[in-house]
Order: sequence, then C-alpha cells, then structure tokens
Amino acid sequence: MTDVTMPLTEHLRELRERLIRALLAVAVGFAACYNFAEALFDFLTLPLVGLESAGTTIRLIGTGVPEAFFTKLKVAAIGGVFLASPMILYQLWAFVVPGLYDSEKRYARPFVFFGTLFFFAGAGFCYAVVLPLGYQFFLEQYVSIGVAPEIRISEYLTFTSRLLLAFGATFEMPVVAFFLARIGLITHRTLLDAGRYAIVIIFIVAAILTPPDVVSQVLMAGPLLVLYVISIGVAYLAGRRPASGADEPSA
Repeated sequence: MTDVTMPLTEHLRELRERLIRALLAVAVGFAACYNFAEALFDFLTLPLVGLESAGTTIRLIGTGVPEAFFTKLKVAAIGGVFLASPMILYQLWAFVVPGLYDSEKRYARPFVFFGTLFFFAGAGFCYAVVLPLGYQFFLEQYVSIGVAPEIRISEYLTFTSRLLLAFGATFEMPVVAFFLARIGLITHRTLLDAGRYAIVIIFIVAAILTPPDVVSQVLMAGPLLVLYVISIGVAYLAGRRPASGADEPSA
C-alpha cells in the first residue's frame, strides 16, 4: 500500500478526537465510581489511617463547607481514570497506528492489555508499599516534634492520587520499550548505551513526579531502575523479529 502523509491539521484533528474519546471514557468511569465514592474514600485513606495501630492518632479533617462534596468528586475522578485506563491506552495506540506497518497493528490488544496490567501494577505497588512507608516516615516527624497530625482530606487525596498515577504511568516503561523496539526506533543496545544518562533522568523524573521529600523520590527511583533493566531485556526480545519482506506501510 502507498504511504500517505497526513498534514499537520489532520494530525491535530485526530489528536483532538482521541482526547475527547478518552475524556468521555473517564467521564463514564467517574459516573460509575461516584455511587461508590464512600467505599473508594475508605480504600484510598487506608494506607494512612491504618497506621493508627502503630500508636499514632491520626485525624483527617475538612476545613471548608463544600469540602466533603468535592472530596467525593475527586475520589470518583481518580476511580474514573483507572476504570478508563484501557480506553485511554487504546486511544493512544489508535493515534499512533496510522504510521505503522500492517503487521505491527496486530499489537493493539497486547499493548492495551499489558499497558493496563502494568499501570495497575505500578499503582498497586505504590498503594501497598510506597504509601505506607512514606506516611509512616512523615508521621514519625510529627511525633518527633510532639505534634498530633490533623490532615486535610483534600491535601491527602491530592498527594495520594499524584503518587498513584505517577507510579502507574512510570511502570509502563517495559511496554513502551517493547513497542519502540518492535517498530525499530530503539534497540537493547540503545538502552544500554544510555544507561548512565537514564539513571540521572530517572532521579530527575522521580523528583518531579513525587512530593519534595527524599523518601518518596527513592521509593520511585528504585523501581524505575529495575524497570529500566527489564526494559532492556524486553527491547532485546522485541528486536529479534523474523525476517520478512511482507510488511508494507499502511495508508
């Protein structure tokens, strides 16, 4: 088939349509999660309030009249993003697909499946490991100065959701490495040669995506380094494609 070059306006129109569809999916997820906002709130606050068993009294407080309502909206929005993550990944793939070979389009389902899997794995790692350790560290600082912590629910949810989404996004590294290696943009040697720079970039990204504390940054940078090593192996396996002259660029 003949390769067709789309003008910039067509790319922008395509991007807008994909973004609208992704946002609609988030809106549907938001509507579905709003009815369970209380249960989701309990789930999201468990890493903090669960530390009370360690002898620390924790109070989550609201300081504004509509704060409880906006808290439910925020919780539903967080849940909506997670529910819509497969559709978001699919829209991302669909935006890139026109520039791929016909044989490469078949990776859409694996991309969405493993992308969703790694996204939830990253958020799950953050929820089960990073948040309890991070909150334990912060609460110990309160104890050290003899102050009882009273934490605003809006600030807590902003902090928590930012970490959950950041870990979910960064855990996509092996999936992205597979995709880029499969279409020939990178190889495992590319990642190996860039290793020294990658370490620096990983710590910079961890500093940007996490709150300004060393604990959160290290807890993100550590898994990212492991994922980078995994990505090298993934790129090596993805780059070993069988020779074939059948691939033709799609229109």
